[in-house]
Amino acid sequence: MTEYVMRMKNCAFFARHGVHAEEETLGQRFYVDAELTVKPDRPLDSDSIETTVDYGVAFTEIERIITGRRRYLIEALALDVAQSLCRKFPQIVKASVTVRKPNAPVPGVLDHVEVTVVWPQ
Repeated sequence: MTEYVMRMKNCAFFARHGVHAEEETLGQRFYVDAELTVKPDRPLDSDSIETTVDYGVAFTEIERIITGRRRYLIEALALDVAQSLCRKFPQIVKASVTVRKPNAPVPGVLDHVEVTVVWPQ
């Protein structure tokens, strides 16, 4: 069966993650990229959504986690997303999830901080 890679880029959500109390109080936008290696249940020429990853459902799952309970680390957040997508879609053989935090509390100017987690390892 042919494997393929599905990429979801720059999924944006407002959430309240971080170590500092202000990050929970104020919240901020987070951006997520998911690169999913998929091995469909049937050949791709079957052209059936039931045998593969529905990216609309995947987006909703990412949103549920990102906007859900607070995590102190974006590393933990990325891992939760990757594991959840792999559980929800057994066709995913590998998930690489990047979480970007544009307003990281650092004593200087930067575009964003990002972390990428790959599951399974």
